[in-house]
Amino acid sequence: MMKKLMITVAALFCVAAPLNAQNDFEIAKNVDIFVSILKELNDKYADEISPGKLTETAIDAMLNSLDPYTVYYPESEIEDFRMMTTGQYGGVGALIQQHGKDVVISEPYEGTPSQKAGLRAGDIVRKVNGQSLEGKSSSDVSTAMKGQPGSTLVLEVFRPSENKTLTFNIVREEIKMPNIPYSGMLDKEVGYVKLDQFTEKAGTEVREAFLKLKEQGMKYFILDLRDNGGGLLSEAVNIMNIFVDRGVQIVETKGKIPEQQRVHRTLAPVTDKDIPVVVLINEHSASASEIVSGAFQDLDRGVIVGKKSFGKGLVQNVLPIDYNTSLKITVAKYYIPSGRCVQNIEYFDKDTTSGAFKIPDSLAVAFKTKNGRTVYDKGGVEPDVLTEDSLLSELLVSLVTHNLIFDFCNEYRSKHESIPPADQFVVDDKLYQEFVNFLKDKDYSYKTQTEELLEKLKKAAEEDRVFKDIEPIYNQLKQKLDQEKLEDLTRYQKEISQFLASEIAVRYYYQRGRIMNMLSEDNDIAVAKAILKDQNRYQSILSPKK
Repeated sequence: MMKKLMITVAALFCVAAPLNAQNDFEIAKNVDIFVSILKELNDKYADEISPGKLTETAIDAMLNSLDPYTVYYPESEIEDFRMMTTGQYGGVGALIQQHGKDVVISEPYEGTPSQKAGLRAGDIVRKVNGQSLEGKSSSDVSTAMKGQPGSTLVLEVFRPSENKTLTFNIVREEIKMPNIPYSGMLDKEVGYVKLDQFTEKAGTEVREAFLKLKEQGMKYFILDLRDNGGGLLSEAVNIMNIFVDRGVQIVETKGKIPEQQRVHRTLAPVTDKDIPVVVLINEHSASASEIVSGAFQDLDRGVIVGKKSFGKGLVQNVLPIDYNTSLKITVAKYYIPSGRCVQNIEYFDKDTTSGAFKIPDSLAVAFKTKNGRTVYDKGGVEPDVLTEDSLLSELLVSLVTHNLIFDFCNEYRSKHESIPPADQFVVDDKLYQEFVNFLKDKDYSYKTQTEELLEKLKKAAEEDRVFKDIEPIYNQLKQKLDQEKLEDLTRYQKEISQFLASEIAVRYYYQRGRIMNMLSEDNDIAVAKAILKDQNRYQSILSPKK
């Protein structure tokens, strides 16, 4: 066992390309030191140790000192890593979440074994193949539910909404998480594609969806990359190839070793280079999403709408290590067509001893798009049209975090066999009052920002020994705030009703139902449609400012 671990440790320390002689000596010396310490601990520590666990801890600490994207995957996590890169895994196709002390099904995926078997959101996982999972973490439950496609899973759950225990015999399948959870026509002219990830075949799937929308009469196109954390660089290039000519440079990678100095161009004939496009992004759009949105912007091929993107301009490669382990390692930065890099945080600055730091706006450098518009590097992709923040009320956040909306929607599903189509379903006053009644004996306490400021004022006044002087005013304000909170369920009825509607829609129409239900109330989409249908404005945005 020790010999196996030593080989693994040595391989991990030596994974990089050949370095200079000084570095080679440093690596050899420190590998020797590490192995010697591990041997001494194994032989002489007062209690039994787990060499494998200690080694994994050391590796994780080493990689954490570099950047968040360089990660070691031991054999036990290879299946999870495979799902990240391919969107595939062996299992039943259901999201799970912690719900107090229990682990529950939060959402079965449409068309998967979990949905076909009849699992519902809110089902509490009790046993897998006769093994009790009570008190286990969501990670433990997830591992127990995954397995080889074709194998049988005997799943015992408790359904609170019906107060009964149910047993399901489910045959695991190869589950492919969809790159596109929904696509369709928003009206007679505007087509829409929601892209959630850039796993294998993402480019092909976007192209197929795009062509299908054109067959339905699409004149304008919206590509939604909000909350898309990225994926395969090659698929970003493939997606751009739908909209720009063959041979156009989309992204260049620059790293320490020659293999990472690469220019990625479109390779196939363009599908459609004329249709007006709006790309939606937000603060969670990262990596490949920023390559696509940044390329659309730099090439003046479409208008970017939403919030500034995350700012990840780094490229990772996966290297196989001994004993079925892998190392995902940052190997390069990427540069989009204008020549800029959107990286938000500096991890590699050798002139600082303070570690990683956010690159200040003052260091941003100006670049030019194809049409001569000014854009900037550092800090993500800045939208051409910035939309307003839609911050959730403290009340809604509290209702979500206390799982009260989740529980109410599960209860609603148990009492109603069907609802109208997802894009037509609304929570009316009667249904909202049912939700208010549901909350009467529930705890959903929360603090508003004003309350927090008032508490800070009290603390400061007490420290200054003047609180007694202002106590009557403080009590008046506190009483007034308490009264205001009682009215929050009425004040935020529209916001809560919209959220309830989308969550109920999920119970009947799954992930696409949530998206379809929210489309009509989505401010970013409304802005995108308005821009597309005003082609003078669209062209003006893509023209250099005079």
